[in-house]
Amino acid sequence: AHLDATTVLSRGLAAKGIYPAVDPLDSTSTMLQPRIVGEEHYETAQRVKQTLQRYKELQDIIAILGLDELSEEDRLTVARARKIERFLSQPFFVAEVFTGSPGKYVGLVETIRGFKLILSGELDSLPEQAFYLVGNIDEATAKATNLEMESKLKK
Repeated sequence: AHLDATTVLSRGLAAKGIYPAVDPLDSTSTMLQPRIVGEEHYETAQRVKQTLQRYKELQDIIAILGLDELSEEDRLTVARARKIERFLSQPFFVAEVFTGSPGKYVGLVETIRGFKLILSGELDSLPEQAFYLVGNIDEATAKATNLEMESKLKK
């Protein structure tokens, strides 16, 4: 028998505090096909994976030379990939007792919309921490506004 899906956990993601620490590049599913999940879902998932793969390829250059040595396009890719990583974090209902944060459920349509907005560049001006442990993308934009207001109050 064969597996229809594999879920690979990543120590690197866990070290960044990204939970669940599922590696989207190494995890696979035979169900991720346009005829099964639909064209929009498939295309968005592929673009997310391409962005994360490019970020992974740039890691050594960033470690040696820093972000400043990257092209503008690669810097945008890195920024979007970091937002995607954080947007993949999830506030679980079962973890409420540990995190103190309420669990959230986000439907597929909302999830796809969020990733499309990140990939399109519409959210480039938002800080990456706004995408961490939020539900849908609207919560990320609201969190960004709150972070900006907190920052102004501290000054």
